[in-house]
Amino acid sequence: MIKIGEVLVSDDIKEKEFVCNLTKCKGACCVEGDYGAPLEEEELTILAEIYPKVKPYLSKEGIAEIEKQGTHVLDDDGDLSTPIIAGRECVYAIYDEKKVLKCGIEQAYNDGKISFKKPISCHLYPIRIAKKKNFEAVNYHKWHICSDACTLGKELQVPLYKFLKDPLIRKYGEAWYKELVEVIEK
Repeated sequence: MIKIGEVLVSDDIKEKEFVCNLTKCKGACCVEGDYGAPLEEEELTILAEIYPKVKPYLSKEGIAEIEKQGTHVLDDDGDLSTPIIAGRECVYAIYDEKKVLKCGIEQAYNDGKISFKKPISCHLYPIRIAKKKNFEAVNYHKWHICSDACTLGKELQVPLYKFLKDPLIRKYGEAWYKELVEVIEK
């Protein structure tokens, strides 16, 4: 375990190798699981504000669920998350021409329509953050749907903390990330 400020980082973050392989998994993390993507409290207002600009990117099923449930929901555990369609994909997920799931929010961001990339939990995946009273724990979420990403990461020799450099900086800042790298590479 590594401690950077008030954040505990699992050893898996430095030891596991990982590079998303969308050609193999087809964006399964946007459709598999019991709930939508975890959301942070401050993202709720952002999702409501950007929805009109993101809406043209979404599927008719995703729009229908958002119109019915809202831009976010409380899951069965009482945690904030994105709504899902018929117990399956996230309402913000869209299929590209190759039937790969991508994020409609991220597509709007890439097109310059909004300044919010996507929920931080999605950007950080397969890292999951557990919030405790006085600290946060950064953990690797091992899931069979990412086995091809683990294989590609091992082949390319890319550790998880390097693959997720941008979202880690987005979440914790440049100085925090620099300290993490220094501690890992000692």
